Amino acid sequence: MNVPELLSPAGDWAAMKAAVASGADAVYFGVDAFNARQRAENFRLKDLPELMQWLHQRGVKGFLTFNVLVFSDELESAARLLIAADEAAVDAVIVQDVGLCRLAQRLVPNLCVHGSTQMSITSSAGIAQAAALGCQRVVLARELALRDLERLQTQLARRNLEMPLEVFVHGALCVAYSGQCLTSESLGQRS
Repeated sequence: MNVPELLSPAGDWAAMKAAVASGADAVYFGVDAFNARQRAENFRLKDLPELMQWLHQRGVKGFLTFNVLVFSDELESAARLLIAADEAAVDAVIVQDVGLCRLAQRLVPNLCVHGSTQMSITSSAGIAQAAALGCQRVVLARELALRDLERLQTQLARRNLEMPLEVFVHGALCVAYSGQCLTSESLGQRS
């Protein structure tokens, strides 16, 4: 049996230190651009090298959230962030945008890409598509039940497709499909 990896959110240094002190194997966090929690506390792009060095000294992996859609006029900035993540030795970027997956393959082919829960992947076909986009892990849709995970494992075995799968322990906490928060969109005009 594989031991699950405990991945914890960490939006600032206090949360990062608490997650590591509490035994997290990995943490995920955003920087001041291109993440779904843009209005929350985030690290700064310039913090990435120090942050990753601090985590790696403690044997903890760091995953950068890049879990929003990228528009055409943002591609240069997105490319710079991918390069900065690669240079800072980020262990993986968690990506929603399929175009960003393609950009990462071309620009930083050694940077690990995880398919975000915002990709709303609920099927083995979706997992296969993420694999074709270069994803090395898929964070499944939050609304899936345990029986759905069993179904997906069976379907993946039939396809001879091995893909590490990640799930949120708490499931979906809002009126949403995998983080496509309908309430935030309706009340705050944001995704």
